[in-house]
Amino acid sequence: MPDYNAQHTRSGVSIVYWLSLSVVVVLIDQITKLWVGHGFGYGESKAVTDFFNLVLVYNSGAAFSFLSDAGGWQRWLLSAVAVAASVWIIWLLSRHAHQRLFSCALALILGGALGNLVDRVMYGYVVDFLDFYWGAHHFPAFNVADSAVSCGAALLLWDGFTKKI
Repeated sequence: MPDYNAQHTRSGVSIVYWLSLSVVVVLIDQITKLWVGHGFGYGESKAVTDFFNLVLVYNSGAAFSFLSDAGGWQRWLLSAVAVAASVWIIWLLSRHAHQRLFSCALALILGGALGNLVDRVMYGYVVDFLDFYWGAHHFPAFNVADSAVSCGAALLLWDGFTKKI
């Protein structure tokens, strides 16, 4: 097992820096979910603006509730996918910690994956509470972990498009 504390790259950034960012994402995600869970009953909604509500809902499936009515097996499949992706991301971070944008993107994705993994393991579903809408059209509710994964994916795309060939 490599010594991650001593493994600095040419930019002076180690994997520990990126893993710390992932831990911060997980902590913010879990704290906000606990806050909403203690302040709301299931399905309860509170209008914040004319396009945003806080609402407590549970998602036993994947993104956009895909597989949510699959009978329970999806909990373990999605958990296994999150674990496998996390291991792969940690490996990538150990090899590319000096690539700041790439590693930041991976750290956000890792933090989001782990935040939702905590929910799946503890509850069997993911707690969602951010509800954006336009008129009568609601975007599926999501959480901080989902936001981190989306931002990380966008940064990966940005990184890929801005690389010098």
